[in-house]
Amino acid sequence: MDNYPLLNIFWTMLELFLWILWFFLLFKIITDIFRSHDLSGWGKAGWLILVILIPLVGVLVYVIARGRSMSERDVAQARRSASAMALLAGAA
Repeated sequence: MDNYPLLNIFWTMLELFLWILWFFLLFKIITDIFRSHDLSGWGKAGWLILVILIPLVGVLVYVIARGRSMSERDVAQARRSASAMALLAGAA
């Protein structure tokens, strides 16, 4: 452990955190592509190819171009889940 100073441990942990964050964002975008009802099949295929073949550029362009609608779909999904839970709680 003498050749591995504390700063290198922090740097390694930061890199690990950023990798996990990157994969989370990548999978979130891929699921949002398939969940979007306003995109046609070719649109979904195009976005998916862009995100998979050129991941950094594809993710950044997707977040810039469709980030607002992505958050709107997340809010709508959360409302549907909350109403379903309320119905289940009322039925019990």
